Amino acid sequence: MMRLVTAEDAAWYAGRPVGTIWRWASEGRISKVGTGKQARYDAAGLNKAERDEWTRALITPGEPPPLPAGARAA
Repeated sequence: MMRLVTAEDAAWYAGRPVGTIWRWASEGRISKVGTGKQARYDAAGLNKAERDEWTRALITPGEPPPLPAGARAA
């Protein structure tokens, strides 16, 4: 099931910078729909970051999704 979100929302969910979300999409680690500012990313393919229950401060970022078979990291 796809859960499409903006790059900013995906970055917050994963506890990673927006640039990392863009790179993961270009490497094929996560699905992307659309282009430019209208692009949306599949949050179901991301590992959730660990955050403080009260302050929502980042404790541990989510693990990177695996590379597809035969792909090389950027």
